[in-house]
Amino acid sequence: MIPFLDLKRVNEPYESAILAATDRVLKSGWYVLGREVETFETAFAAYCQAKHCIGVANGLDALTLVLKAWEFPAGSEVIVASNAYIASVLSVTLAGLTPVLVEPDPQTYLLDPTRIEAAITTQTRAIIVVHLYGRCCDMHPIRKLAEQYGLKILEDAAQAHGASYNLKRAGNLGDAAGWSFYPSKNLGALGDAGAITTNDDALAQRLRALRNYGSSKKYINDFQGHNSRLDEFQAAILSAKLPGLDAENKRRRALATQYLNGLRNPEILLPPADQIEQDVWHLFVIRHPRRDQLQTYLRERGISTDVHYPIPPHKQRAYESYENLSFPISEQLHREVLSLPLNPSLTDAEVAYIIESINEFSARVND
Repeated sequence: MIPFLDLKRVNEPYESAILAATDRVLKSGWYVLGREVETFETAFAAYCQAKHCIGVANGLDALTLVLKAWEFPAGSEVIVASNAYIASVLSVTLAGLTPVLVEPDPQTYLLDPTRIEAAITTQTRAIIVVHLYGRCCDMHPIRKLAEQYGLKILEDAAQAHGASYNLKRAGNLGDAAGWSFYPSKNLGALGDAGAITTNDDALAQRLRALRNYGSSKKYINDFQGHNSRLDEFQAAILSAKLPGLDAENKRRRALATQYLNGLRNPEILLPPADQIEQDVWHLFVIRHPRRDQLQTYLRERGISTDVHYPIPPHKQRAYESYENLSFPISEQLHREVLSLPLNPSLTDAEVAYIIESINEFSARVND
């Protein structure tokens, strides 16, 4: 069986560095908001070409805290892609705001800049750009719209560690960015972890308080804050893995290129390859009109795949008030997308077998 993702294999090259990092934390006697968090925040801010990094508990908190820190009036609208993972939408409602869903570009799967302006109202305050699958959104037209209408831009960069747009790194393309370091991410912790990057000094100061009960000084609470702190162990682990991120992303690009060059099934729609050196290929997502049959066939061939994502946010029970809305592009994507194995531990031979199996799929079904 070729697993979709074997985290044990992915983390094996870092085993000695991770053990040294956790031993260092254990022996330090300081486990919350200490030197390890500060060290990682400094390193990750520099990596993203941003002034500030604020470590938090997870990616959802990262997005939610930024939206709360901006202090928009209750019910203000935030634009977000209709095919994003539900966390992007949850952050809006958790902040007491209203999500306004906008269709993606059917070729890139990213928020379609040409559809944003029609969704802007007098209540719109921000746009969440989700850098889905490791590719940055088309930021130039989005920034022009944000400037024209006085809107904030929040990057959901949970799948874009190291991705770039016009030579600028994700995390430095908007007013702030929320990051997840969930174990499956390009830069993954060994548990939940997240961060926020920004160039806004005042916002960074406020976020450091909001993550810590609204307190900048012990027992002095200026805001109604959260308990959302990146812990010392996860920060130390992330610091141990960060130096290898670019090399791992390079390996992801090589595997993506192998898929792009090898897949020849005429029923398969491949992801765009026009920015292969800027994308970090968190996922390699193909489309097929008989996605479920293809997934079953690959499972029979010993290949594990996944679907990102089977149900769009507006069809989830959590947002049942949205169920009568129609987003045909998003709905089609959710019926057709299939994520193939792609991670730094995958071998060329494994990818070749996956390619061979997919290329044979139509003949097998038509027999």
